[in-house]
Amino acid sequence: MARPELFDVLIVGAGAAGMMCAIEAGRRGRSVLVVDHARAPAEKIRISGGGRCNFTNLGAGPKNFLSQNPRFAISALSRYTQRDFIALVDRHRISWHEKTLGQLFCDGSSRQIVDMLLDEMERAGARLRVETAVEDIVRTESGFAVRLSSGTVACRSLVIASGGKSIPKMGATGFAYEVAERFGLNVVAPRPALVPLTFAPDMLALMTPLAGIAVEEAVVGHAKTRFREAVLFTHRGLSGPAILQISSYWREGDDIVVSLAPDVNVLEQLKAARTRHGRQAVQTVLAEILPKRLAQAITEAAGVHGNLADCSDKVLARIDAAVNGWRIRPNGSEGYRTAEVTLGGIDTAGLDQQTMAAKAVPGLHFIGEAVDVTGWLGGYNFQWAWSSGWAAGQAA
Repeated sequence: MARPELFDVLIVGAGAAGMMCAIEAGRRGRSVLVVDHARAPAEKIRISGGGRCNFTNLGAGPKNFLSQNPRFAISALSRYTQRDFIALVDRHRISWHEKTLGQLFCDGSSRQIVDMLLDEMERAGARLRVETAVEDIVRTESGFAVRLSSGTVACRSLVIASGGKSIPKMGATGFAYEVAERFGLNVVAPRPALVPLTFAPDMLALMTPLAGIAVEEAVVGHAKTRFREAVLFTHRGLSGPAILQISSYWREGDDIVVSLAPDVNVLEQLKAARTRHGRQAVQTVLAEILPKRLAQAITEAAGVHGNLADCSDKVLARIDAAVNGWRIRPNGSEGYRTAEVTLGGIDTAGLDQQTMAAKAVPGLHFIGEAVDVTGWLGGYNFQWAWSSGWAAGQAA
């Protein structure tokens, strides 16, 4: 048998977290190999942000993440911040701009971020092998022996940066969870997150004719959580940033509440219009607040067909509730196929927040989406990738 190649650090997964970890470990003088079963590195970076990569968020902090232990992410996020990553982007002279809510995008292509990471890896001496699968992992006295499709590698530190299950067409798998369970770590049940929600046939019958209509500033809530962003009607249900955000909090059997005109007192506006122009149709006034087809659908669903003068306060209140207190119950989501991230993952109770290492398995680290730390929509998950990758890179 051929002798195994020797590396200080083997990183499985050439995504945002894995590449950042490779850069930092390499800078510390460690010999680093990054492997990925895909044909090219960083495919999620390449397709992100409509091809312009929403690479971080100016407001990123622990409050923007979901986890069974909300405090776990504090260490990594505070030691490698969005400002640190922005400084790296600036050093590479990549121009960027802020969109809404602190979201930062490249002015050009997301490929610039991929090239930046590849360049930093090369400078740090880290090696990359794509189209390379992991076939077996064995713990040894000095670390790990990992059988790859290209041969065997022995390493002192093994970093799992293979992500979650979201977007399987790009090669996403549950590999990280399998490794965790093999070495005795708990896994918080994964589920699709930042994903469009679907509805039962009767509700879908109301939504489908509205496909393509967007409400730019809606408020969508679940329990005490609220997001104020756009909502989009689709052939399959509801999407748009506000829906994707609330999907991370929603659970089967729960309702969500949608406010389509959160800044408008619809009841008072309808009453005032009734006083001034009683012969106007309700949907005509409502179309001054909402897209015309949506206004028509709401009045029809409420069974209101007459003029404003024919409508009592009770009827107008029903319209108001349909606009700003629309309570609906999704029957599911579109699943991992369209989910931007995976909620849940490696239980942080078994990880060291400083190093991202498994407490019970020295030298084994988990970073990025594989871990039970999930960010909001808007660059937060990339920041967790940079921060957790950086933290593991200081220790691996």
